[in-house]
Amino acid sequence: MSGHCNRLSKAEMERTYETEVKLKLMSSGAKTNVEHPEPKPQDRGKWGSKTEFLLAAAGHIVGLGNVWRFPYLCYKNGGGVFFVPYILFLFTCGIPLFFLETSLGQYTSQGGITCWRKICPLFEGLGYGSQVVVLYTGVYYIIILAWAFLYLFSSFSLELPWASCKNSWNTDNCFEPGQNSTISDYSHGNTTSSVIEFWERRILGLSGGIEEIGSVRWDLALCLLLSWIICYFCVWKGVKSTGKVVYFTATFPYAMLLVLLVRGLTLPGAIDGIKFYLYPDPARLADPQVWMDAGSQIFYSYGVCTGVLTSLGSYNKYNNNCYRDCVYLCLLNSVTSFVAGFAIFSVLGFMAYEQGIDISMVAESGPGLVFIAYPRAVAMMPVPQLWAIFFYIMILLLGLDSQFVYHEAVVTAISDMYPSFFHVGHLRKKLLLLGISVCSFLVGLLMVTEGGLYVFQLFDYYACSGMTLLVFASLQAVCVGWCYGAERLYDNIEDMIGYRPWPFMKYCWMYITPVICIGTLVFSLVKYTPLKFNNTYEYPWWGYAIGGFFTLSSTLLVPFWMLYKMSVTAGSLRQRMNVLTSPAEDLPKPMSQKEALNPSEVFQMFTELCTLRTPNQTPTVASSQLSAAPAQTVPSNTLNLEN
Repeated sequence: MSGHCNRLSKAEMERTYETEVKLKLMSSGAKTNVEHPEPKPQDRGKWGSKTEFLLAAAGHIVGLGNVWRFPYLCYKNGGGVFFVPYILFLFTCGIPLFFLETSLGQYTSQGGITCWRKICPLFEGLGYGSQVVVLYTGVYYIIILAWAFLYLFSSFSLELPWASCKNSWNTDNCFEPGQNSTISDYSHGNTTSSVIEFWERRILGLSGGIEEIGSVRWDLALCLLLSWIICYFCVWKGVKSTGKVVYFTATFPYAMLLVLLVRGLTLPGAIDGIKFYLYPDPARLADPQVWMDAGSQIFYSYGVCTGVLTSLGSYNKYNNNCYRDCVYLCLLNSVTSFVAGFAIFSVLGFMAYEQGIDISMVAESGPGLVFIAYPRAVAMMPVPQLWAIFFYIMILLLGLDSQFVYHEAVVTAISDMYPSFFHVGHLRKKLLLLGISVCSFLVGLLMVTEGGLYVFQLFDYYACSGMTLLVFASLQAVCVGWCYGAERLYDNIEDMIGYRPWPFMKYCWMYITPVICIGTLVFSLVKYTPLKFNNTYEYPWWGYAIGGFFTLSSTLLVPFWMLYKMSVTAGSLRQRMNVLTSPAEDLPKPMSQKEALNPSEVFQMFTELCTLRTPNQTPTVASSQLSAAPAQTVPSNTLNLEN
C-alpha cells in the first residue's frame, strides 16, 4: 500500500516530463536534436524530397532565355567583358532577391500573395501584381511550345520542309540554305531563305499587321491545346505530380544540350563562332546599354519578382537549408547559360563558314534564333532530322517545366487565400487549375492567328516588362529590408537553417539592391522606345494602348492596394501604419524573439520537479527519449531548430 502511494500519478509523470523538456531546451542556446514543429495552418502538402524542390526550381529558372537570349547578349555586348556587369548584377540583385523570395515562402508556408499579407499587409499588392504578371506570362509563353511542337512534328520527314523551296508555300524568290548566296541577298532582301518562308508562310501565315488578325491556324491551335493538356496533367495533383514530372523535364534538357554541344564543337567553323561569342571588347563597358542588358537578363532568367519562387519555397520543410539551395541554383542557372552559348555559337559559326559570310549576318536572339537561325544551320548538317528532333525536344522541355511551374504558382497563391475552400480535398484545386487553363487557352488562340505574332510581341514587350519587374524588386527590398526588417528575417532564417547567412545579403536587401534597381529603372525610362515589329512595323495607337494596359494593370496594383488598405483601416495615420506594417501573430517565432522565462519561472519549474520526485522512483528524460518525443507534446514556443 505504501509502495503504491510512492508512485507518481500519470498526470504528474506527464507534467514532470514537460518540465524537464523545457529546462533541457533552455540550456546550450536551445540547440537540440528535437525537430522544429512545422507551421501547419492547413494541409497544403510538401515536396516529397529536397530533390523535387531543387529540380522544380531549376526547371523554372533554366528556360528558353538561357538558350536564345544570354548567348546573343554576350556576343552583342562585348563578348567576355559582358560577364563583368552580369556578375555584378548577379551578386547584388539576382542571388539576394532569389534567396529573399524562396526563404520567405519557406518561412511563411504561403504562396505569392498571402506571404506579403503575413509579413507586411501594406505590401500585399506586390503579391497581386506579381500574379497578374505570371498569368500574362503563362498565356503567351506557351505559344512558343506550340510553335516548337509543330517544328518537332515537321522534323519527322524524309526531307526537312524548311530545307527546300519545293513546297506549296514557297515563292519564286526562295533559296535553299545550302546554296551560295551573296551578302547583298541578306542585306537588300532580293531573295528569301526557305527557312524564313517556312516560318512566316507555313507556320505563322503572317499577315501585314495587327490590324489584319486573320483566321486561326488550326494546326497551331491543336499544338497549343496539346501543350495545355500536358501542362494541366503535370500539375493537376499539385506538388505530388509536379515533383515527379520534374525528374524528367528538368534533367533531360541537359542531356540534349550536351549532345548538341559535342556535335557543334566538331563542326567546321565552330571555333570562329566561339571566338565571336567570347572575344572581349573592353570599350563596350562604357555603353550604359550593356549594363542595362546585363540587369534585364538577370531579372528574366532568375524568375524573381513573380511570386513563383515563393510558392515553390512554401512547400519546403521548415528546416530545409534554403540558403545553400539558392546559391547552388543560381550558379547552375548562370553556368547553363554560359555553356548554352558554346552549343549555339559553334553551330552559328558552322553556318557562317558554310555560306562564306560573317557570323554577324546569322546571329539572332529570341524566336529568330530558335525558329530561323538554328533550323537553317541544322539543314546543312548530315542527318539533319536527328539534330532537329534533339533540338526541339530540348526547347519543349525547357519551356514546359517553366510553364507548368507558372500555373502551380498561380493555383498556390489563390488557394492559400481561401484555404478553407480549396484545401478540402483536391477536386476544387483541380477545377481551379482547369478554369485557368481553359481561359488561358482561349486567350492564346489570338496568338495562333495570322496576325498572332504581333499580339505575341505585345505580351512579350509590355506584359512582362522589365520596368515592372524593377519596380517590384525595389519594393520587395524596401518591404523586407526596412518594414519587416532584414535583421528579423535573418533571425527567421537562422531559426530554419541553424545559422545566419552571409551578412552581405542583408545589406543588399537594405541598400544595394533597391539603389541598383531604381537606377536601372530610371535609365530604362529615359531610354524607352515604343515596340517596333522587326524594327520596321509600327503598331497603331490602340496597339500601344493595349501594351500600356498590360504594364499598368500589374504595376499599379501595388499603390492602389496601399491606398485601399490605408482607407479601410481604423485609427490615426500613425496607428494605421503600425497595423499595416506589423507581421502576423501566427508566424513562427525564433528563440531570439520569444519571451524568455524569468528567474521566478525557472525557480518554479525546479520546485515542481523536486516536489514531484520521490527518492525511489524518479522519472528521467534521456537524450534519446527527448529526441524521439512527439512534437505535439512540446509547446511550439519553446523550440528552436538546428539544421
